[in-house]
Amino acid sequence: MAMTIEIVTLFPDGLKAILNESILARAQRFGAVELEYLQLREFAKDKHGTVDDKPLGGGPGMVLKADPIEKALDHLLEVRPDPKPLVLFTSPQGRKLDQKLAEELAQQQRLTILCGHYKGVDQRLIDRRVDMEVSIGDYILTGGELPAAVIVDTVVRLLPGVLGDPESAAGDSFSRGLLDHPHYTQPATWKGEDAPEVLLSGHHGNVEKWRHEQAVQRTRRLRPDLFEKWLADQGKTS
Repeated sequence: MAMTIEIVTLFPDGLKAILNESILARAQRFGAVELEYLQLREFAKDKHGTVDDKPLGGGPGMVLKADPIEKALDHLLEVRPDPKPLVLFTSPQGRKLDQKLAEELAQQQRLTILCGHYKGVDQRLIDRRVDMEVSIGDYILTGGELPAAVIVDTVVRLLPGVLGDPESAAGDSFSRGLLDHPHYTQPATWKGEDAPEVLLSGHHGNVEKWRHEQAVQRTRRLRPDLFEKWLADQGKTS
């Protein structure tokens, strides 16, 4: 059964331009995932499609109103009552997106992603309808569309058959607690620099050992925080 991902957004065309290319496009063609886009302005009360208002208590910026969003979410449930979606809200105060969370989300049959915008969303809507807030990093963007695209990409590539080779995702950085090892391709010598000899040996056991050692060394050098966590998970000490 295909995963369904619905995105409630003010800018569906921008998302389509990103998510209808390359591997994500192929995933949709062969039925691994169904992506749907809901234009939030279609659920506004007035003819101008107003979905935001000034913050109560004063201050700069605008806040997305609760009512249009709730109507959009209700519409999605009316069109497709089952399975019940896990509703995500892209937010800087949310759970940090990492490979572990991506793997958890990939187990869901249906995700609904609400893209934040302006100063945010009326908190009452979040409390009432959102299951999880998700952040892609400790910085602020102009809207939630880019985070939504990142979430979709990280999740869809983990679905069965999407990458073709099931070992591809399993060997990615972070999947085993380490950064990925260096990669090389033909030609074996490029601009006077040789690829590691072990990769040309044809000895798969030695290749895998080298790759693991390189992943450990790279993680220790570039991400000492990740390396220490990996050591702890292995029951080792540095």
